[in-house]
Amino acid sequence: MIHQTAVIDPGAKLHDSVEVGAYSIVGSGVEIGADSRIGHHVVIEGPTTLGTGCRVFPFASLGLEPQDKKFHGEKSRLEIGDQNTIREYVTINRGTEAGGGVTQLGNHGWIMAYCHIAHDCIVGDHVTMSNGATLGGHVVVKDYATLGGLTGVHQFCRIGEYAITGGQSMINLDVVPFAIAAGNRAKLAGVNYIGLDRRGFSSAEVDIINQAFKIFFKSGLTRDDALVRLRKEFPNSDHIKMLVEFIQASERSVCR
Repeated sequence: MIHQTAVIDPGAKLHDSVEVGAYSIVGSGVEIGADSRIGHHVVIEGPTTLGTGCRVFPFASLGLEPQDKKFHGEKSRLEIGDQNTIREYVTINRGTEAGGGVTQLGNHGWIMAYCHIAHDCIVGDHVTMSNGATLGGHVVVKDYATLGGLTGVHQFCRIGEYAITGGQSMINLDVVPFAIAAGNRAKLAGVNYIGLDRRGFSSAEVDIINQAFKIFFKSGLTRDDALVRLRKEFPNSDHIKMLVEFIQASERSVCR
């Protein structure tokens, strides 16, 4: 299961079912779970954990030092969950001491060729990053978000659940859940109707989200007054609660 030209450090822990292709390097402190397949010419340095059922394609580099001038060799790590597809030339760096020391990628991610996930990013489950999408340091991407090709996300920004960005967008503010954002600098383009439909949202749920967007973005109310109105009008909606909590936590402000 391990090609004879692969270099596996004695300090690495690989499940017996793991496959490693030609000329790949797996360093000390790396742990790889069952049924994961590492293609040829892949580099994985530790401390890094890779879950079960992952596929890593040629020339990906995982767990290397963060691209941060403030990093001076302090202990940090990369944690990658289960069932992730990581395509060619993807780079995912370890965390930094200043950012909590860990970079995380959840489960069922679909990370296409040439994407970059920088130090201290927290990427949720079922996230899709199209070719060339790039996350600056400390970015948070919530579950089921989709980044269009060549999207660039500024440091410390957040992308909400079920949001989608247009190709070649530059994100310098937070993108709220359920939204479409596009442009340089990105602006809100409405509700992600197609994405919500594909994820099984009912027409009633989508209608409530649409109403909430109109209240927050188009009513002319101040931020705080709009949030009060959302809590009052939709007290039983988990989706609106998610939206309100995301906006309340925003430190950079949100795309409008």
